[in-house]
Amino acid sequence: MRSAPIFAAAFVALAVLPRCALAATPCDLRYPSDASVAWECRKIAKGETLESLFGDRWRDVARFNRIDRRHAYPGMKIRVPASLAAIEGFTPMPSRYEAAANDAKLLLLDVSEQFIGAYEHGNLVFSAPVATGRRSNPTPIGEFQVTAFDRRHRSSLYKVEGTSRPYPMHYGLRFLTTRSGVTYWIHGRDMPGYPASHGCIGLYDEEMQREVYRIPNDPQLDDARRLYEWAIGDVVDAGAKQEFLGPRLVITGALPTAGK
Repeated sequence: MRSAPIFAAAFVALAVLPRCALAATPCDLRYPSDASVAWECRKIAKGETLESLFGDRWRDVARFNRIDRRHAYPGMKIRVPASLAAIEGFTPMPSRYEAAANDAKLLLLDVSEQFIGAYEHGNLVFSAPVATGRRSNPTPIGEFQVTAFDRRHRSSLYKVEGTSRPYPMHYGLRFLTTRSGVTYWIHGRDMPGYPASHGCIGLYDEEMQREVYRIPNDPQLDDARRLYEWAIGDVVDAGAKQEFLGPRLVITGALPTAGK
């Protein structure tokens, strides 16, 4: 029963895919880390899911594709590694980032890999796939600092497709406010497997997807929450937007190469 709404949502997503989008499926992108993992493109067939195809390794395949289950619908093409063992706990982020040796906490985002890493005194403690800005709305490159957090943040500009509801940006961490007042956040969002945001940095939030789209029934991917709680640490979360001096954020790289 679950495949029908997934396919319907997917059809809408593809129908409104902007011309400036870098890709339409995870198979359309090439990452630097591809040199270390052999893979082939496979179309998900009717009735198939990540769970039915890959069993208890489905989370690794999702991470490798930078995709969530809502977007892994029948007809979607995904990257399937030659060996599932090769992507166990997959991350392209370095285990040691010497430039963060003096930082109790630091975030490193590699746009070319569409991955973010959380570091403590230079050691990687957590990493997650992301969806950064597409070509027309790129995520800014440089060094920033998290200056606010908001567990239930929502967009003041963008709506949930087909509704008047502001798009949820749960577990928000603000890292930039421009002179014109535009703000950029790290937050939970849909993860379609390619750069798709308006400049913010999105992470898995299946809890939000069940609330908004009723998919999936069993939220499990929650990197947005995990990163949020790591970033604010012992700071009391009152449940509303709060200013604070959080971790540094270093954003490097360029959008991955598009190709067949």
